[in-house]
Amino acid sequence: MSASAAVFVILIALLLGAMIPGPSFVLVARNSISLSRSDGLSTALGMGVGGIFFGGIALAGLYTLLVAVEWLYIALKIAGGLYLIYIASKIWRGAAQPIAMNSSNAAHGRSAKKSFWIGLTTQLSNPKTAIWYGSIFAALLPQHPPVWCYFVLPPLVFAVEAGWYTVVALCFSSRYPREVYLRAKKWIDRIAAGAIAALGLRLILAARKAGI
Repeated sequence: MSASAAVFVILIALLLGAMIPGPSFVLVARNSISLSRSDGLSTALGMGVGGIFFGGIALAGLYTLLVAVEWLYIALKIAGGLYLIYIASKIWRGAAQPIAMNSSNAAHGRSAKKSFWIGLTTQLSNPKTAIWYGSIFAALLPQHPPVWCYFVLPPLVFAVEAGWYTVVALCFSSRYPREVYLRAKKWIDRIAAGAIAALGLRLILAARKAGI
C-alpha cells in the first residue's frame, strides 16, 4: 500500500472510530441538545484539537520507537488487532441499546470557550482514544513513512475529528435529524463493528506474516 493510500485509509478508520458513540459523542450531542448549537460546535472544535495531539504523538513518538525495535512493531500490531476486535464486539453487543444522555447537570449559558476546553479535556482524558490512534497508525502507515506524512496527517486528522463532531452538533441541535439517527443507531453501530473487526483481523494477519 502506498503512503498516500495509507493516509486515506487511516482517515476513513479514524472517521469510523469517531462515529462510535462514546464519551466524546455523548458530550457533543448533550451540549448541542441541552445548551446550544454554539456550545456543540465549540465542543466539536475541542475534539478536533485533541485529535491533532493524538495524531502527533502517534507519528512522532510511536514510530520513532517502532523503527528502532522491530519486534515491538509486530507486538503492537497483534495487541492493536486484538483490541480492535474487542471494541468491535462491545459495539455489536451494545448496538440495540439507546444512547443515554443525562443533561440534568448541564449548565445553561455555558460559554463557547468553556465548552471548547471541556471537549478538549474529554478527548485527551480518554485512554481508548490514544490506543485507537496507536493501533490505526501501526496497522496502516508504512514502517518508514515519507516526511510529507508528518505535515499532512495532523491537519487532516483535525478535519476528520472536528468535521464529524460538527455534523453531530448540527444534527443533535435539530429535532428531525436527531430522531432519524437514533432510529438507525442499531444498524449504524453494527456496520461500524464489522468494519472495525475486519481491520483488527488484518492487523493480526499482517503481524503474523511479518514475523515469519
